[in-house]
Amino acid sequence: MTELLIKNGFVFDPINKINGEKMDIAIKDGKIVAAVNEKTAEIIDASGLTVMPGAVDIHTHIAGGEVNTGRILRPEDHVKDVERKTAITRSGVGYSIPSTFTTGYRYSKMGYTTVMNPSMAPLEAKHTHEELNDIPMVDKATYPLLGDWWFVLEYLSKDKIEECARHIAWMLSTTKGYAIKIVNPGGLESWGFGGNVHSIDDQVPNFCITPREIVRGLAKVNKLLNLPHSIHLHTNNLGLPGNYSTTLDTMKALEDIYTGDKPVCHITHLQFSSFAGDGWGNMKSAADEISKYINNHNHMTFDMGQVIFSETTTMTADGPFEFTLYQLSGHKWVNADVETETSGGIIPMHYKRTSAVNAIQWSIGLELALLITDPWKIFMTTDHPNGGPFFAYPKIMAWLTSRKARMAMLKKCHKKAQKRSLLPSIDRELSLYELAIVTRAGQAKALGLPNKGHLGVGADGDVAIYNINPETLDISKKFRTARRAFGNAAYTIKDGEILVKDGEIVKTASGRTMWLDVNTAEPCVVDEDMKRRFREYWTVEYDNYPVFDHCVKVPEKITVKASV
Repeated sequence: MTELLIKNGFVFDPINKINGEKMDIAIKDGKIVAAVNEKTAEIIDASGLTVMPGAVDIHTHIAGGEVNTGRILRPEDHVKDVERKTAITRSGVGYSIPSTFTTGYRYSKMGYTTVMNPSMAPLEAKHTHEELNDIPMVDKATYPLLGDWWFVLEYLSKDKIEECARHIAWMLSTTKGYAIKIVNPGGLESWGFGGNVHSIDDQVPNFCITPREIVRGLAKVNKLLNLPHSIHLHTNNLGLPGNYSTTLDTMKALEDIYTGDKPVCHITHLQFSSFAGDGWGNMKSAADEISKYINNHNHMTFDMGQVIFSETTTMTADGPFEFTLYQLSGHKWVNADVETETSGGIIPMHYKRTSAVNAIQWSIGLELALLITDPWKIFMTTDHPNGGPFFAYPKIMAWLTSRKARMAMLKKCHKKAQKRSLLPSIDRELSLYELAIVTRAGQAKALGLPNKGHLGVGADGDVAIYNINPETLDISKKFRTARRAFGNAAYTIKDGEILVKDGEIVKTASGRTMWLDVNTAEPCVVDEDMKRRFREYWTVEYDNYPVFDHCVKVPEKITVKASV
């Protein structure tokens, strides 16, 4: 029986509406409790320190086929960033695609305790889980790519929503997945024939269906299945000038599915979907138009996809987009299509302050986060590693909380980007309370994780403590001090165990892999016809396809009762 008492910290716990109150947090056997025996518990004196729930990342590419292919493609990415072995930790490499152990260590050092891998080809699920098993220090889950999965397209094209729901329930359990991931709906199937879709009403080859029908159909499926997280959507035309109109069309297409209870869709890395202009020469921000719509509607959540001025690696199931980047840059490129399931691509990227386009992208992410008035709607990410490495998060925190910090960066950017940026007109600076929402509470709520993102009784004993005294440190002015503190947690506590102290790993832990066991009244039947299709169209037999229980090292099965 382990007991831990965190005393006298300034607590920021938005789910429980605690805004900087000086109080104690008690943990017993890995869970937050009302009190512990102070005489027998281990004590952390958090006087003068900021205490928050462990941070949550709703969207970060940390495992799976595309990540591993990226590592193979970019040995130069690793040479410059080596994680040395210590008495406690294993050696590893970075930079934009860190090895598994390094990934866990670096997240933990920043106070993160839960991370979600947002892209998994079902055929590569076993490999993905092997990597997730390897990532220490954090709990995690993964989203199977289902938007262009042949079975789904068939069901939706025939308007068989209930049959599709039962099939997806089976898929989530079979792959040990957590949410329905959709990438460039219809575009991935089109890419298999060398094409793409360019609006949400384009026809997808061979299936007589449109992106609009795919997204709406899967949003309905998600509601029937009562999944904890909404559909997780990477929009059509991502990364192209003028794509904000597609994003607006997509959001409007889902309005009538919302019934007022919880969001029906999460649009990820919104920055990449908020471009105005009709070409790269006049590309500009559409953050104002996008944020106005979001401020007036409550049926969706979003994450930033913030660009960091750095060398990185882009990787996505959006094969057509990656080919476009290849044509623009001429960098080495890998096309990574996965049979009947998904496309994909990987290409190196270097975001530069001296590039007008890159600097405008940098500005757009911050504009969205600051112009969207409700912090429960938009969350902090880089779409790691697409916008930049996740360990650059402290920089983003500084830009969000300090106008001085972001204006200092804007002054270093291309003159054209400075003129087109909306940042000079935005005075808003996020408070520590709001920062706790966009980095943990909001993300946990959107994911439907009741034990994450807060410090109430019954929550997981996941806590981050930072060397920031809100009574004496103005983080908007002393942003460099705050940035260092967020990058090197004074303590990271996972399930009541101290893993990080003063920015250094002092203990390792495995972390759990969360997955959904969705129970439907009438289960999906794996019949001979389905097995025949596997023999005809896949490279593996059906029997080799499912991820069995023993494939997950520390499983946390979340049982969901569907309405179908």
